[in-house]
Amino acid sequence: MIGVIRIRGEVGLRPDVKKTLELLGLDRNHTLAVLDDNPSVRGMLRVIKDRVTWGELSEAVLKALERLPAKGDKVKRYRLHPPRGGFKRTIKRPLPDGELGYRGEAINELIERMLPGGAGNG
Repeated sequence: MIGVIRIRGEVGLRPDVKKTLELLGLDRNHTLAVLDDNPSVRGMLRVIKDRVTWGELSEAVLKALERLPAKGDKVKRYRLHPPRGGFKRTIKRPLPDGELGYRGEAINELIERMLPGGAGNG
């Protein structure tokens, strides 16, 4: 499973990027979508790479997410808090200089810092 978090807003969005974010249910900042890893999802991620960060989810994070209310039928979506301690780099540039783009297993650490009420700490 892949976790995709929207971390940038709506200003200056191209129509194709706006539609892709809408299809994935990423309608606001700090929204997480849990998706299957397949070529069509990877293509959508290439379109929205300047607005989101993504990576592979661990079993521990998936268990922590089960305790939160999910929205959506086809795509499970979760509202998260801003990360405790803030983002480590700018949200306007891709990794490694910024926070955008593919981060692999490191997405799990970010999600744990964004879980509401310390849900990932138990």
